[in-house]
Amino acid sequence: MTNLDIAQAAKRPRLAIQKDGRLTQETVGLLNGCGLTFDTYRTRLLSPCRNFPLAILAARDDDIPGYVANGTADMGIVGRNILLERGDSTRIEEIRGLGFGQCRLVIAVPNDPTVQRVDDLAGRRIATTYPRTVGAFFAARDIPVTIIEIAGGVEIAPALGVAEAIADLTATGSSLLTHDLRTVDEIASSEAVLIAAPAALSDPVRRAIIDRFVLRLNSALAAKRYRYIMMNAPRAALPHIRAIVPGLRMPTIIPLEDPEWVSVHTVLAEDLFWEKIEALRSAGASEILVANIEKLVI
Repeated sequence: MTNLDIAQAAKRPRLAIQKDGRLTQETVGLLNGCGLTFDTYRTRLLSPCRNFPLAILAARDDDIPGYVANGTADMGIVGRNILLERGDSTRIEEIRGLGFGQCRLVIAVPNDPTVQRVDDLAGRRIATTYPRTVGAFFAARDIPVTIIEIAGGVEIAPALGVAEAIADLTATGSSLLTHDLRTVDEIASSEAVLIAAPAALSDPVRRAIIDRFVLRLNSALAAKRYRYIMMNAPRAALPHIRAIVPGLRMPTIIPLEDPEWVSVHTVLAEDLFWEKIEALRSAGASEILVANIEKLVI
């Protein structure tokens, strides 16, 4: 990075992202989907975007809430689990969830018949890398436990006699099964989230840039959730088709050469796709074409 690049990056609002970890690839892909171009994140800690007034700060995920809270970064993308553990709600505002990196922070125990509920852990030891979050969970339920903080390899703690239970992240539960553990309760669900510093949001210049970035972000995320649908249908079937797929407001209707037929264009949520397609076929729609959406500004 040249001295000019460094000077430019220092003046811009900064977005802190995980330098290397489970959220990195999807985060960078999302930023590219927002039209941002910047140098490879693994080789530079601070990279100014070439086509947008924002600088990307590559950091350890544990450090991102602190960077946002103390003003080193104006925004950050981090797992909500890290935000809960290390964030300061008075100095950090969660803007929105980003729909990837989903996991759960759960309490798990070996196959011990004496522990069926979280209350049964009273007086026992809980190993975790999230002592603050786990401690608050048990304190809120007035269940006395001893929190054992471990840097890694939490699943093996019961087998080693370090603790009688663990609190750890799980996405599929396969790691817990591998270590003969079962879930007793869920503390919190997590995903990647966009966070911002209230001080940055209250600054008119920085807030304007943040709002522009969030607009791009919302557009890229909306495009992932929807598909563009085009179909031919009998004109007489339009009331039924409108009821099935109203689109974001109303479907677009285009007359065809045959006056009894029309072309219908609309947008359909991905999670409703197959259910709606079957209903459209039953209503008389044919030649249904489905296309990905690159961007969607709502």
